[in-house]
Amino acid sequence: MFSSIAPLARLNPFYAPHFQLVQDGARKRAGPAEAPTTRRSLAAASAAEEYSCAYGSGRFFMLCGLGGIISCGTTHTALVPLDLVKCRMQVDPQKYKSIFNGFSVTIKEDGVRGLAKGWAPTFIGYSMQGLCKFGFYEVFKILYGNMLGEENAYLWRTSLYLAASASAEFFADIALAPMEAAKVRIQTQPGYANTLRQAVPKMFGEEGIWAFYKGVAPLWMRQIPYTMMKFACFERTVEALYKYVVPKPRSECTKGEQLVVTFVAGYIAGVFCAIVSHPADSVVSVLNKEKGSSASQVLQRLGFKGVWKGLFARIIMIGTLTALQWFIYDSVKVYFRLPRPPPPEMPESLKKKLGLTE
Repeated sequence: MFSSIAPLARLNPFYAPHFQLVQDGARKRAGPAEAPTTRRSLAAASAAEEYSCAYGSGRFFMLCGLGGIISCGTTHTALVPLDLVKCRMQVDPQKYKSIFNGFSVTIKEDGVRGLAKGWAPTFIGYSMQGLCKFGFYEVFKILYGNMLGEENAYLWRTSLYLAASASAEFFADIALAPMEAAKVRIQTQPGYANTLRQAVPKMFGEEGIWAFYKGVAPLWMRQIPYTMMKFACFERTVEALYKYVVPKPRSECTKGEQLVVTFVAGYIAGVFCAIVSHPADSVVSVLNKEKGSSASQVLQRLGFKGVWKGLFARIIMIGTLTALQWFIYDSVKVYFRLPRPPPPEMPESLKKKLGLTE
């Protein structure tokens, strides 16, 4: 009856080896296996003193959203100087030829203070994005996991991470778009506006509400693949690090050691994120600078080579950014004593169906 489950799992386009028979056997010889982690078992464990709330509760989602605000708002604001140079390289590559040249030209023209242009819309916009991105990711991960059931949620876990992160980012970008548009105008159009207070009424007067949302479609093109990679790659990298690199089980690691694993997995995920999302990022930067252009027109004009301008700066920026975001987000969870599920293990019921238990 269940003979088709194993081939189905292997046909999953995001399949990764999960029948670790040798490891399972070693666990059995070492002693009784731990019970599989499920939402029910986590909720029960949450009642214990170590957790401040139940997994999947309203308070849990609220504090995850707060973690997203802190992690995204602070990290993006800290990297405003690099982001400013990257945006200027994308929209005016003749003037800003490289990262170092970009910094040099900017400081010559605007002084050191000029490197902080656009910090206010960056902080507000990415705080709102972080709230939706991390908060809704936890919501959708539980929602879709419950819809699939415990066994399918394990077999198709990478697909689950991709679907949950894409759903969360859809709403996160709607929250980000107005501030992103203002930020790009401030950073890439000299003399247009120096502050958010100057930029918003000017943009509204010229193009109305459309000025703030005309970049939302290319923003989805940039951010949804980025976020899918950010969450799915992070989740699977954490799983791989504990399985193949960390010399002891996660349950025996200190909180500090777990946060180091989080940082390393975040950086690895960030490099892939930067590559996947860079072409759309170039289009967004040019689109928000120019009036009356469409995404397809900008893409046609930039060409294949043009959309990859500033990639090295973006890899440095996004790699560092993603690692710090995951580190801060996980630290917030530790601080508030939120449930932090370990990497998933195959449910006992599935092991029995597949004949993997003695």
